[in-house]
Amino acid sequence: MSKLHPLMIRPISKSDWPTVWPILQTTFSTGDTYTFSPQSSEAEIHKAWIELPAATFVAINEAGDILGTYFIKPNQPGLGAHVCNCGYVVSKAAQGQGIAAQMCEHSQNLAVEMGFRAMQFNFVVSTNTGAVRLWQKLGFEIVGTLPEVFQHQKLGFVDAFVMFKRLVA
Repeated sequence: MSKLHPLMIRPISKSDWPTVWPILQTTFSTGDTYTFSPQSSEAEIHKAWIELPAATFVAINEAGDILGTYFIKPNQPGLGAHVCNCGYVVSKAAQGQGIAAQMCEHSQNLAVEMGFRAMQFNFVVSTNTGAVRLWQKLGFEIVGTLPEVFQHQKLGFVDAFVMFKRLVA
């Protein structure tokens, strides 16, 4: 896995959305990694990716190109709000360059700053082996398997994993 240097990760701005939307749309339209319907509207994805999370970020190369995006939010309200949840998407052209890893590391540091004690991924599609391997490499454990809960657009019903990492002792 090669890394791009330098990669800047900053909060998303309103002017970034016209670039971020096609990245998200391309990823979600394949129906193989996220539970969003492949037919999700721009308004639905904007609400889920920009409006509902506590914060959303973009990863940008030195030329100013947006290569990826992630959000961070409490995984649950109230008494479960000390655990965060994140979602990451890297543009197709930039995959395999270490961008997701850098965004995940950034999000873990931010999560601690925000007062979160742990990070949980609720629904990692089991056939998304690259993501599963990466999250494990970054210290996440599979703490549960949800049998046949994801309707993969090519493979049919497949498992999803719940993955978890403590961020503070």
